[in-house]
Amino acid sequence: MSEFLHMGGYAFYVWTSYGLALAILLWQLLAPLRQHRQLLARLRRKYRQSSQAGNKS
Repeated sequence: MSEFLHMGGYAFYVWTSYGLALAILLWQLLAPLRQHRQLLARLRRKYRQSSQAGNKS
């Protein structure tokens, strides 16, 4: 097990690469979800503002 984790002397580069790849994959998953929630919130605000403006007339 120790030899596997040591990666023949290249452990730093290998595990750094795995860590960066995982971080990028997580970002690619979470960023669009966050943007989607923000878009829905913005649309709800605009809808509320337009419905309130329509009720005042």
